[in-house]
Formats: sequence, structure tokens, C-alpha cells
Amino acid sequence: MAKRLAVFVYGLVSYMAFFVTFVYAVGFIGNLYVPKSMDSTARMSFWPALVIDALLLLVFAVQHSVMARPAFKEVLTRFIPAAAERSTYVLCSSLLLIALFVFWQPIGGVVWNFTNPVVRNAINVVFGLGFALVFVATLLINHFDLFGLRQVALYLARKPYTYLEFRTPLFYRYVRHPLYVGWLVAFWATPTMTGAHLLFAVLTSAYILTAIRWEERDLVVVHGSKYQDYQRRVPKLIPSLAPYRVPDERIVQVPSSAA
Repeated sequence: MAKRLAVFVYGLVSYMAFFVTFVYAVGFIGNLYVPKSMDSTARMSFWPALVIDALLLLVFAVQHSVMARPAFKEVLTRFIPAAAERSTYVLCSSLLLIALFVFWQPIGGVVWNFTNPVVRNAINVVFGLGFALVFVATLLINHFDLFGLRQVALYLARKPYTYLEFRTPLFYRYVRHPLYVGWLVAFWATPTMTGAHLLFAVLTSAYILTAIRWEERDLVVVHGSKYQDYQRRVPKLIPSLAPYRVPDERIVQVPSSAA
């Protein structure tokens, strides 16, 4: 019982780490109400700052992708309970995000800057809607399973983990990856695009486009023709005007791993 309780507490701590970093990320990327943001005062010259920022993003991307692969999960669960695998992924991602917040180096320079208050406010609203879409998309596909809480709760209750019968609720009927759409909107919607923000937006967007290919390859392996049909009929990132339907109104959909 002590082991099961420890795993459950570990899952709670991992989830709280995610939640705190998610909230801080809103302020960090949007330069809102945080002690250090993406565009705080530059502290070093351009090239060293560029290299540091690129390395921080690269390390996060590698961790996020490698730990999401089935082969890595199989190896990891030889050393930790399977119920703690998702929480470990969430915790490692959160710790690397915290490292990015701490060590990020503002670069300076302005690519575009809208000074009209109405335009700035409108862009900031779009930025907020991007983060809102990310959060809502996780709720639609079972937020607590995506971030490991369901797994550790079942483990504590001595119940076996059962894979969810994934659906295509709401946004998922119009676009395959609304969670990634939300991230892209949040990364690019800024009234002032600095050099650091542009670097962040370009590299994270490149990662998202690459990660989608890996993720969907895994989805086809798991769900076969059902997901292939979904791929054919629902756009990847640009929403369709017509909702996706199947005869019994049910289709499998695996949660996006980025987050």
C-alpha cells in the first residue's frame, strides 16, 4: 500500500509541476506579470544568447519526443511502475520548461510592433484564446489521463489501467490536432515580435510539424484503418468546415503528447 500511495503522490506532484509551468508559460511567452519573460532585458551579446536559447529548445524537443515513443516507454517501465510512466514524462517536461524559463536569454531586435492599442489588445486576446484552446483540447480527450493522474489513481485503487475509448469531440471533428493549433496560435500571436520570440516561434513550430508526423505514425500502428480514415477526411491543422462523422459516430483518437 505504501508503494501505491507513493506513486499516487508522485503523480500529484508531477501534475502540479505541469500546472504551475503551464500558467507561468502564459506570462513568459506573453510578457505578462512574471519576473522574467521571453523579452526581459538582454544580458549578453546576440550570438551566445542565440546558441543558449536554441539549445534549450532542442533539449526540450528531444525529451518530449523520445520519452513519448513506445520503445522508450517499454524500457522506462522496467525500472518504474507502469502507472508512473506518464507522470514521469509530465514531470520531466515540466522541469525542462522551468530550466528554459530560468536560463532563457532575451535577444532584442524587433521584427514587427503594433502600437495601436486596439490592435495590440486584439492580438493579445487571440494569444489568450490560443492557450485556452490548448487547455480545452486536453479536457476533451481526458485531461487527467493525458497528464497521468488517472493512471496513478487506478494504481492506488488496485484497479488495472484500461485504455480509453477515444472520441472526436467538438474541435476534433474539424481538425486532427486542435491542441497543436492552440500552441501555434499562442506562439505567433504577439503585438511585438522580437528576435527571441521569433526564434522561439520558428523552432517550436518546426518541432510541432515534425512531432505530428511521428505521432500519427504511432496512431496508425495502434488504430489501423480507423485512424487512416480519420486522416483522410479531417485536416491536420487547418479546420474543415464540415464535421467528421462515421456511421456509429465513434472513432478512436489518441491524445496529443505535446504539451
